[in-house]
Amino acid sequence: MGIFQELFYRPLLNLLFFIYNLGVVDLGVAIIILTVVVRLVLLPLFYKSAKDQTILQKIYPKIQEAQKKHKDDKEKQVKEIMGIYKEHKVNPFSGFLLLLVQLPILIGLYQVFLKGFSDQTLTHLYSFVSTPAVVNTSFLGLVPLDQNNIILVFLAGVFQYLQSYILLRVNKKESSGPAMVQNITKKMVFFAPLLTIVILYSLPSAVALYWLTTSVFSVGQQLVINKNIHKEDGTHNGGDEKRS
Repeated sequence: MGIFQELFYRPLLNLLFFIYNLGVVDLGVAIIILTVVVRLVLLPLFYKSAKDQTILQKIYPKIQEAQKKHKDDKEKQVKEIMGIYKEHKVNPFSGFLLLLVQLPILIGLYQVFLKGFSDQTLTHLYSFVSTPAVVNTSFLGLVPLDQNNIILVFLAGVFQYLQSYILLRVNKKESSGPAMVQNITKKMVFFAPLLTIVILYSLPSAVALYWLTTSVFSVGQQLVINKNIHKEDGTHNGGDEKRS
């Protein structure tokens, strides 16, 4: 096995079967639990990224003003913009860093589901993770996880739409952000679900179940994050008003 497989694929495969061996006895349910565990581990990063993006949209007019003010002096322009970021305690690269952290984990998870759960795959289990005598690959006794399933694919597309729609609503409320970003977000509301369906249509339903779980979790997570960010923002604004 290569370094990537040892660092990501194998640990995720073992975590999946560790959960399965706890008495879940349904690989689909184990996939759901594994997905939720991974998302909970990454939750602080998602929160920081969402908060930074909200702040960036609010301070965009200040950034535009700095760009116009120092359009002939790039050094002063960069210095003032970085000062704005520092003042508001925001990292403009948090979205990129989140993607960078997520990417190897996502690839590792996809490999777990795409490679399947044959006897050859189970040889990669650690010595302390028991090899199950039988792997029940039928989710809830209804959906074979090693075959594609149009219902799971459709549900994944629906929740992908909801996730994109929530992001669009956030961008509309903070309409001071770049017009290009807003236009891309509007297009993604419809493009992302279609792309999801096209990608998942020919893949094993284990991948679709993972994607669906991620989308459902993301919808709930985004709603909670938005509520907390607006609550914090209201508290800060209230404090500013009292001081003035």
